[in-house]
Amino acid sequence: MVKKAVVAMSGGVDSSVTAALMVEQGYDVVGITMHLSDEVSKVEQTGTCCAPDDAHDARQVAAALGIPHYVANYKKQFKTAVIDRFVRDYANGNTPSPCVRCNDVLKFRLLLQRARALGADILATGHYARIIDDGNGPRLYRGIDHKKDQSYFLFGAQTDALRQVRFPVGELNKEQVREVARRHNLPVANKPESQDICFVPDGDYASFVEKHHTPEPGTVVDKDGNTLATHAGVHRFTIGQRRGLGLPGGGPKRFVIGISAGNGQITVGGEDDLLANGLHADRCNWIGPTPVEGQPVLARVRHRSVPVPATVVKAGGELLVQFRDPIRAVAPGQAAVLYAADEPERVLGGGWIRSAIRDDVVAGDAVCRA
Repeated sequence: MVKKAVVAMSGGVDSSVTAALMVEQGYDVVGITMHLSDEVSKVEQTGTCCAPDDAHDARQVAAALGIPHYVANYKKQFKTAVIDRFVRDYANGNTPSPCVRCNDVLKFRLLLQRARALGADILATGHYARIIDDGNGPRLYRGIDHKKDQSYFLFGAQTDALRQVRFPVGELNKEQVREVARRHNLPVANKPESQDICFVPDGDYASFVEKHHTPEPGTVVDKDGNTLATHAGVHRFTIGQRRGLGLPGGGPKRFVIGISAGNGQITVGGEDDLLANGLHADRCNWIGPTPVEGQPVLARVRHRSVPVPATVVKAGGELLVQFRDPIRAVAPGQAAVLYAADEPERVLGGGWIRSAIRDDVVAGDAVCRA
């Protein structure tokens, strides 16, 4: 019996090649483009995953492959789960990671539900990651092409969802993906990659937040609480930021080291003040066994950061980790994703960063010095 696959088709080359590979593998393929936001249509912009021509491109690819294609409206759900959360995070002084939320809620929950309702055996997406079943269930791994690896954004995927999800391009590098597209004569073979956050196509996050939230002005202070400048809202700052602080030039380098939405204070300090020995995260998800106290891991605190050696102090619904060496600019609101120390390609799971920890990480009576 031929198995059925729903493919999430954004109109880009990665999801288009995903559809082509599923056809090659003999699946009965249905392409679905998720209509998530109208924000991108308000400016002249290409190269985002929600650009006006993307649904058209996906439809052309589906026609070239001889598969049916549909557009599903998820604007309301996207606004609630992703856009509203994005605005709220910035307003609360955090640095959001909307792609994680989009994957967790829109793709691996709502779209997967629709795929199941259509009788599909699997949902395939164009993510650069891999799923390998080790005999005890599906495990999530980094994509072969580390430059394109998207496993950081996928840590929140539930194990039950991963049983029915496939990432065909995770086994390829970008040039190999384009070669597959050319082999199938797909019209998107040379299409530029998506850039920026899809619903903020011009990259002006501050202006976007201000359309949905009325910010309160505040002050920029030093570590001693001395006022150095005023600002137009905490949403304009993130931990580690150096430019746009409104401070006179010529002095020592200053960075944002603290953001307090409660009183509107942005605290600045030197580069050493950005260093953290560990972090506290919550709302955790674990793919496979939950890490245990004392377990060595590799921790990643931003999508573009290199996983660094760390030790688990506590894991479960909340996470405490101690880094082997201090790292800079751990930003609340971002995801902390753990990889196995003895199998660096495998994602253990992670959580949402609540705070950086400057000193040794303490859990109960235990103090961890990695």
